[in-house]
Amino acid sequence: MGFRRPEAAQVQEMDPGEKRLNELGYRQELRREMVFLNLDSSLYNNLRFCSSFVHVLTLFKTLAISFSTMTLFTGITPLYGSSLLYAGPASLVWGWVVVSFFTWFVGIAMAEICSSFPTTGSLYFWAAHLAGPRWGPFASWCCAWLETIGLVAGIGTQAYAGSQTLQSIILLCTGTNKDGGYFAPKWLFLCMYIGLTLIWAVLNTFALEVIAFIDVISIWWQVIGGLVIVIMLPLVSLTTQSASYVFTHFETAPESTGISSKPYVVVLSFLVSQYSLYGYDAAAHLTEETKGADKNGPIAILSSIGIITVFGWAYILALTFSIQDFGYLYDPSNETAGAFVPAQILYDAFQGRYHNSAGAIVLLFIIWGSFFFGGLSITTSAARVVYALSRDEGIPFSSIWRKIHPKHKVPSNAVWLCAAICILLGLPILKVNVVFTAITSICTIGWVGGYAVPIFARIVMDEKNFKAGPFYLGRARRPVCIIAFLWICYTCSVFLLPTYYPLSWNTFNYAPVAIGVGLSLIMLWWMLDARKWFKGPVRNIDISNGKV
Repeated sequence: MGFRRPEAAQVQEMDPGEKRLNELGYRQELRREMVFLNLDSSLYNNLRFCSSFVHVLTLFKTLAISFSTMTLFTGITPLYGSSLLYAGPASLVWGWVVVSFFTWFVGIAMAEICSSFPTTGSLYFWAAHLAGPRWGPFASWCCAWLETIGLVAGIGTQAYAGSQTLQSIILLCTGTNKDGGYFAPKWLFLCMYIGLTLIWAVLNTFALEVIAFIDVISIWWQVIGGLVIVIMLPLVSLTTQSASYVFTHFETAPESTGISSKPYVVVLSFLVSQYSLYGYDAAAHLTEETKGADKNGPIAILSSIGIITVFGWAYILALTFSIQDFGYLYDPSNETAGAFVPAQILYDAFQGRYHNSAGAIVLLFIIWGSFFFGGLSITTSAARVVYALSRDEGIPFSSIWRKIHPKHKVPSNAVWLCAAICILLGLPILKVNVVFTAITSICTIGWVGGYAVPIFARIVMDEKNFKAGPFYLGRARRPVCIIAFLWICYTCSVFLLPTYYPLSWNTFNYAPVAIGVGLSLIMLWWMLDARKWFKGPVRNIDISNGKV
């Protein structure tokens, strides 16, 4: 397939991802190429005649976006302290290994599906086609809303954790909690939360090349920054914990958590790993904007999991080996007000060695940068899902949210819708102390729960109806998908559990209520109205004659 240029009668071969997209009934709307426009004028004048100056969003840039969405620091850092408190270091350290093992099954199952369906609708598009004509609309409806809930809440998790890190940076820069440093109050914390959300929305309003360029910076920021922290922190620490302490020590803290059951605290200590090891589907959200998406998408998914698996465990080990005084980490009177355990670990290391906190501030800034890049990437993914769902008329006022910016070719209206909802999610910060726990649970259940629908459909579908892409599991697909589906069900279940006892307004995990109410309304809408008109992904190409 190709087209003829009138000027030169030259045939251009269609990208295989675009060809497969057309076969699925969609025309190409989003850009598959990117040009770096923000150049110094003299450099641009030197390069403007070079036909090669058209940078394609290829494997590396797709990997960068997927890797940035998972991020090395953003999952581990905010939940490290609570997971360490539940059951001590051994459960936390080995929990990462266990969760990583099962995550590979989910990633492999999704990579196979991604290879077959290179469309920006990703998960819910996959669910519709894999479930068949009878159940496809319902499957895509459930998957689309789960994924949308998870991604929008995901923006909130990055904004909250980024604000928490910035709060610690400001505290250490102005002194410490013991020396009169400024600890940002709730109203300022909320302003930081909103500010980050708005910055990500503004950046996503530009073009794909801006986002992809920043995400390329992100992958190097996290790889180099991760290496610096993993290597430097244990070296700077005056003393380090023994290997037996890190790998075998188990202790509960019922006086702090209210939980004495050992199996229960082990389950809760795994939450940091389960929260960190997802987001690898981000590459699928950009497949319509990626050259060779049927190959590069799966590679990016699996590569992201591999990188995060190794770097994440190394980061956990670096923090745990560098603990100076376990009990002091949670003391409200310590230098970081007991609010952010990783910040206290960094402070103790540099203060003990150099008698100042400058090094800790620099490393915290590296971590904060990871939150910034992660939030930017998740905003990108969330907007693509909202755009894809509105393109198929699955959201109220779809005609507004599916509009593409005429110049930048990005779904700018969808971007700002996601930002507005994220800001609303953060408003309880002013009154409620468990906002992050709730947003994290909602994000994980929605995001990871969205994975379960297409994977389950892949299990039950007739194999002859599946058009395999370059990445194909063959006979291994059923056991891989079954293990992946069961693991997802377990993950969603544990994020509904209370994390502290006794239950009160300050300790209650209200995610089950929020998820229950939200999904009930969505299902009610389906039964009363949406099932009559929502048919899943809507083709905008007549395949029989190729007309748009």
